[in-house]
Order: sequence, then C-alpha cells, then structure tokens
Amino acid sequence: MVRGRISRLSVRDVRFPTSLGGHGADAMHTDPDYSAAYVVIETDAEDGIKGCGITFTLGKGTEVDWSRKGRGAPGDSGRPKRGVGLVGQAGGKACLEVTCGHEKQMLAQGYPAYTTSCAWLGYSDDTLKQLCAQALKDGWTRFKVKVGADLQDDMRRCQIIRDMIGPEKTLMMDANQRWDVPEAVEWMSKLAKFKPLWIEEPTSPDDILGHATISKALVPLGIGIATGEQCHNRVIFKQLLQAKALQFLQIDSCRLGSVNENLSVLLMAKKFEIPVCPHAGGVGLCELVQHLIIFDYISVSASLENRVCEYVDHLHEHFKYPVMIQRASYMPPKDPGYSTEMKEESVKKHQYPDGEVWKKLLPAQEN
Repeated sequence: MVRGRISRLSVRDVRFPTSLGGHGADAMHTDPDYSAAYVVIETDAEDGIKGCGITFTLGKGTEVDWSRKGRGAPGDSGRPKRGVGLVGQAGGKACLEVTCGHEKQMLAQGYPAYTTSCAWLGYSDDTLKQLCAQALKDGWTRFKVKVGADLQDDMRRCQIIRDMIGPEKTLMMDANQRWDVPEAVEWMSKLAKFKPLWIEEPTSPDDILGHATISKALVPLGIGIATGEQCHNRVIFKQLLQAKALQFLQIDSCRLGSVNENLSVLLMAKKFEIPVCPHAGGVGLCELVQHLIIFDYISVSASLENRVCEYVDHLHEHFKYPVMIQRASYMPPKDPGYSTEMKEESVKKHQYPDGEVWKKLLPAQEN
C-alpha cells in the first residue's frame, strides 16, 4: 500500500562555524566549518511522514554539491550523497523487542566509544589538557589524537596525552591522509613509543597497496592500520581486505552510498574477521552510524572484541533525536527513523549565507 507521494523537496546549505574554535582541525583541514547539504522530502501522506538526508561537507563542498544538482549531474563534494531515510511515525511507535542476550547487553551497556574531541590540531596545549582532563572525569578510556603536520609537535602533544591518560588507557592516532608511504612508516616508527592502537588514514585512502606496505611495516611495532572513512564503495573495502592492508575497518555512514552498501561491507568484514570501528563526528555522523554499529553487533559480528566507534562531542544539539552517550558508550536510540532530522530553528539560524549566524560572521570576515 502506498502511504503517500512526494509533494515537495527542499535542499538547504547549513554551515556551523567550527573553525572559530579550532574544532575539527587536522593535518589536511586546518580551519574547517562543519557543514551539510540538508535535504527534506515531504509527502502528501495523512500522517505527514517525511524523509531527511545529509551530505556532510566542510563548507565549500556544499557549493560543489549544489552546482552539480543545478546541472543535473551526479557527483560529490568529497562525500557522496547519503540515502534519504524516512523519519517520523513510520509504521507506528518504535519498539525494540528483546529476543537475545546481545540485545539485552546493548540495552544495558551500550556500544563502546572513543573520543576525538580533546585533541584536534587546532587546540592549544592548555585546551588539550583541559579537555583531556574533563574526558577522563567523564569516564572515557579511549582517546584519539590528530597527527601528521609536524613531527616535533606530534611528539609533544602525544606525550602530554599519554602522561595524562596513563599507560593502561587506549590511544589512537589519525594522520588524515597527510603522508606518502615511506614517510608514514618513518613518522610512525618515531611515534611508536606512545603505544598507539592504530594509525588512521596514514596515506591516500585509495592507495590499497600503499596501505598494505605500511601495515606490513607497522604491525610488528604493535600498530594497526585503520582506514575507510574516505572509501566510497564496497569494492575498495574488498581490495583493502584482500591485500591485508588494514586491521581496523572504518565505515562512514555518509561516505558509502546508502545503508545497503554499508551492510555489504559489514558482511565482508565479518568474513575476513576484521573488526569494524566506524568513523563518526562531523554533522550528524554519530546520529547515523549508531544504527549501523548496533545492527553489526546484534546481527553480524556478535562481538565487541577490538570494536569501538568514534564519538565527537560537537553539534548534537542541532538534531531532533541526538545520540545518547552513557559511560563512554553509545546507547541504543529509542525513536523511529535514522536520526537525521535537524531542528528547524537550527537550520534557519545556520543556513548559508542568509542565516542569522552568517549574516553576522561574513561581514566581519570580509573586514
């Protein structure tokens, strides 16, 4: 039975001035403004059901998205379109029926997470220390630090974090594609003293054999390779897995086109016995990926061994159904849909360039 037909589609350029506080800064993106092309599909159904979707960008990429839409051309802004998921009371009130021990464990304990929020490259040492101390107070035991721009700076910052969190807590590193292959091996050989669990995106994301070479060199040092947030289809993941180029697989709920493409990658990871540790953060990525990790645990992997999902404590307040974090873990969402719906007041306020926020900021930036 058809519940309704599409009656209206809107696309809005929503940008958050994260660069003002150094949030999101890494070795490749020094001053990003986390942004999204926010799509809403309305229907003529009696219950008003609608679909909401997000293309996450760093600001300028949203304009690329829009220009391609205007030409009727496919393409991406550095992140392909995510499938638009229906939200609202689709099929009645949401209900999670507990049928097995895995579901009970997820409801009680959640899915383990790690934090990237305290160690962006744009933060001063004082800010890093302050945020790291707060994260420890909040119960976080897994931390990721951005590296790759300057080796001596990386050594200093990693020493600060390792001293604060101690030897027993987990540290990850993320170079955001900054290095070539020999440089990645040399750089991480020097950072190995800080005992990182992994180095994330050490080189170009589509260099399968390069990742394999780095993996072969670093695994004996106890450092795994994590990558996948920039991989846009299951074929690249298949090649990474076949080449033994990674020890931790990072799906991205916006990068891969649709839920179905993500599910095929989860199944391949299960076949190759590689843990899935999704990339998140950005605009709404945590809200989206929570559904995928819980499905992976309950229906595919049935394991939490070496599995953890990224969490960034930014911009959740702009979503109608924000992600829930308790005890450094993702708690299962209780609302129906894919958690993509943004608050209308937030969209209006941050719409570019005519929203209240940008009407104030743009003249100041020009001056």
